[in-house]
Amino acid sequence: CSDYISGETPVQFDREHRGYHTTSAAVILLVQLYTTSTTVENQYNQCKAFMVEETKREVYNRVASIENRVEKDGKRLMEMEKYKLDLVELRDTIYNKQNNSLDYNRLRPAITLPDHFYCPSTEKESLLSMSRSRDIPAYNKYVLTHETKEALKTPQFDVWQWEPNEMLILLEEMYFELGLVDELDIHPATLKRFLLRVQENYRNNPFHNFRHSFCVSQMMYVLIHGCRLQEVLSKRDICVLLTACICHDLDHPGYNNTYQINARTELAVRYNDMSPLENHHCAVSFKIISSPECNIFANLTAEEFKEVRGDMIILILATDMARHAEILDAFKQKLDNFDYSSEDHLNTLKMILIKACDISNECRPMQVSEGWVECLMEEYFNQSDQEKKDALPVAPFMDRDRVTKPTAQIGFIKYVLLPLFEALNKLYPEVEEIALEHLKQALTHYEKMKEFDENKKKLFSEPDADNEIIAAQ
Repeated sequence: CSDYISGETPVQFDREHRGYHTTSAAVILLVQLYTTSTTVENQYNQCKAFMVEETKREVYNRVASIENRVEKDGKRLMEMEKYKLDLVELRDTIYNKQNNSLDYNRLRPAITLPDHFYCPSTEKESLLSMSRSRDIPAYNKYVLTHETKEALKTPQFDVWQWEPNEMLILLEEMYFELGLVDELDIHPATLKRFLLRVQENYRNNPFHNFRHSFCVSQMMYVLIHGCRLQEVLSKRDICVLLTACICHDLDHPGYNNTYQINARTELAVRYNDMSPLENHHCAVSFKIISSPECNIFANLTAEEFKEVRGDMIILILATDMARHAEILDAFKQKLDNFDYSSEDHLNTLKMILIKACDISNECRPMQVSEGWVECLMEEYFNQSDQEKKDALPVAPFMDRDRVTKPTAQIGFIKYVLLPLFEALNKLYPEVEEIALEHLKQALTHYEKMKEFDENKKKLFSEPDADNEIIAAQ
């Protein structure tokens, strides 16, 4: 074999090594077979490598083709979304010009007057947030100072100085500071998502918007601290009160129950003319809570959740102003012998508390409260204009041709706000400083405004009558 490999021919090999001819031939055959098998193996490996490369190229080509299709489809979708947003923006522009409307959720004090009406496209913002399922940030965007946290506990807190996302953080602070997160075992991310969904489900109405929801909740926070309600109510009751305040006007359409009933709207038909808006607010609230990622009551037992749900429904339904006299009379009857161990007495107290917070704007300083009067009257006027178009009854206090700001506020303060807060003051003397002082100042302010308007009207209608006195005033 070595001779063959070294170059000796088979003939030479046979001559020199006779007797070994057969063996030598076998060896030669084996060498040839080995060489052939090696060649075949090399060819197979080359073919295998070629097939792998070919498969890789095919896969890469297919992936590239899919990527190109996805990119083209993505561009089409982006163009479609752009066209949608352009249409929405055009619709918003037309609406704003027709209605002289603005985004009341983003108002600053300087633009509460009609001369400064402006509305960024809230429809567009809503479309973007809903289509992309906006979620909470993975980091803390805001850090509240000690001064802010303390100011949040006072009725002097200026709600107009805060943007919607900042108000979410302030609401979150209330839950943490009151110990509700620990007491009800609420996951912080779940609380964030719950508040975010609530914000998204408030409409851009002049008055009944997310900022109003925040105001009501903040006033409840003020009463909880100012009247030391933690001493007489459980943390679960406190949580229900705060949560009901946050949710109490969810998806408010900007037209009150009277309009819903007279116009025979879907809500009025669905709820048989019985507090249609308040029932709708409850339904939207628990639709949000039914989502696992937003359920702040997820760690309660089934029985506890049933009780919380019942309490929230009672409180939100109590905000129907048609029931104002009924609830206030029931509270007054219990005042002399109020029993904190009685469930009936506690339910009445909680209903009075949420009602007081719901209509508490005039309990704030004038520079804070007066902007809300403008917003409320704008919403009333929008409704009365629609009622006139639909040939529906129009309430006098909503008619822009019949009501003025001072006359509307004087009656509301005298006959609604003062009786309510004076009754609450009998049980909690702290209400005098929290609310009654500002209410009395507001009443004086609007009485002076009414007198001035009357004198001005008299001056123009009767120019010769007591001109010197009127001019002096």
